[in-house]
Amino acid sequence: MPDDDHSPISVRDAKRLFADWAAAPALILAVSGGPDSVALMWLAARWRRALKRGPELVAVTIDHGLRPEAAREARDVKRLAASLDLPHRTLRWTGEKPSTGLPAAARAARYRLLAKVARAHGATHILTAHTRDDQAETLLMRMARGSGLAGLAAMARQTPRDGVVLARPFLDVPKAQLVATLNKARIDFAVDPTNHDPHFTRPRLRALMPQLSAEGFDSRNLARLASRLGRAHAALETMVDGAERFLALQDRGEPGAGVDARAFAALAEEIRVRLLLRMIDRVGHEGPAELGKVEALLSALDHAVASGKKGIQLKQTLAGAMIVLTRDRLRIVPAPPRRRRQD
Repeated sequence: MPDDDHSPISVRDAKRLFADWAAAPALILAVSGGPDSVALMWLAARWRRALKRGPELVAVTIDHGLRPEAAREARDVKRLAASLDLPHRTLRWTGEKPSTGLPAAARAARYRLLAKVARAHGATHILTAHTRDDQAETLLMRMARGSGLAGLAAMARQTPRDGVVLARPFLDVPKAQLVATLNKARIDFAVDPTNHDPHFTRPRLRALMPQLSAEGFDSRNLARLASRLGRAHAALETMVDGAERFLALQDRGEPGAGVDARAFAALAEEIRVRLLLRMIDRVGHEGPAELGKVEALLSALDHAVASGKKGIQLKQTLAGAMIVLTRDRLRIVPAPPRRRRQD
């Protein structure tokens, strides 16, 4: 890719960006009508034409039913797709919308609908137009929430979801390059006003980016940090795999036998936190355990071990799992169902 963040992307650049998916049978292009996704469709179509053989491309627009302009924007995408010889579908998110957590709910609905189209077309991947700018904003949002390494790694180039793979070819590409590409090709695009709505966290952070960039927190450096944190996260996960094998966390023919408490206590703190997360999520029935609560659990386990008392040293539930610590064993088993309150 060119070093100039404002230079248009050439067909040669596009070939490198999309090369990982040249052998896929079909690809779904998520196209909202904004500059990033319109550039995705434009560049993917040019890339596909340059190949002797290539995957089927299907452009899909999701109308969330939140803005009256969305229907017109979907029609504009359809017309552009037709000019590029691409089939296009518009799907609508129907039903009642939540009063809180709207961005997250809309995102979940969008990916659910995209996955539905992907399965119908035999597509293995859904390509989205997340840029380096989006990656930087995601990192800042997760830093503000106190996320662990997994969250601070931000978005991966490819992520399994709903039976398909979300692919993000533009994670190293600044938004300015995509806009420059469309301007050179004289292609219009929509501007979503919610992208600048200060009621939402991401637009507020976006508004701060010029000041942050002046202090060195630009999208290039933030995306590089996310990549390095992702590399550290992957390395730690490999170490946790080894710790699982070492502790023989399989049932060994004795369901709920647990692990050797002393061997577990000897592991590094981060490895123990991750092991607890895995063990709880494996048997719990109340959704994924929260990192902060698992960290508090580990602290309680350490204090229980230090007490040196005999018998059961700790017994508590978390995320639908029961954690029982004795002097010799740490056991994590499904917790009994909660009793319903009587009115």
